[in-house]
Amino acid sequence: MPHVPSVSPRATQARAESIGYLALTYVGKRLPLQVRHSAAGYFIGTTYENGPVSRESFEYFRSYQDADQALATGCWQQRLDP
Repeated sequence: MPHVPSVSPRATQARAESIGYLALTYVGKRLPLQVRHSAAGYFIGTTYENGPVSRESFEYFRSYQDADQALATGCWQQRLDP
């Protein structure tokens, strides 16, 4: 069985507020979670002033719709390190 890291209370709180945990922890900004895109696929992350800040989701999604659904339902895994 693969080891799944426990999620910190701060990560749980950030997710409840729909803000990026990594953006808050490493950049000190409360940025809203949103669907982003890169060469690897769609992911849940944050931006600031039109630039990327963090990739919050561990996984990549095949389509915008899949990532948006994961964001809406909470069915995604939070990255704990940048």
